[in-house]
Amino acid sequence: MSWITWGLILTGVGLNAAAQLLLKVATRPLAHFSDFNADTLFGAVMILFKSLPFWTGMICYAASVCVWLAALSKAPVSTAYPMLSLGYVVVAAVSVMWLGETMTSAKVFGIALICAGVILVSRSSA
Repeated sequence: MSWITWGLILTGVGLNAAAQLLLKVATRPLAHFSDFNADTLFGAVMILFKSLPFWTGMICYAASVCVWLAALSKAPVSTAYPMLSLGYVVVAAVSVMWLGETMTSAKVFGIALICAGVILVSRSSA
């Protein structure tokens, strides 16, 4: 695969990961809701609709779909799709640094397995 194709794949993964992180930030104000029901749903939706991280995350999702379509037009789906797993790695790392989440040894081991799998899949297409 060309560098452009790899760039499209990694950009799509990055945009998707950014969307996940931004949507997590957007949902922080919803933590005070003890449960979601008909009474609280409207308030939760209004909080999200007024949230810049929500709309930025949605834009990242839309952009990731466009970039991903371009990537799929150039790469075998059997190679490109497993690369989406890199999103787990990005989200885990950034959530520790940006959101203050914790990283356990089990998570680190799982991420290492994901990385090994991505390397194997990417090398098998060469």
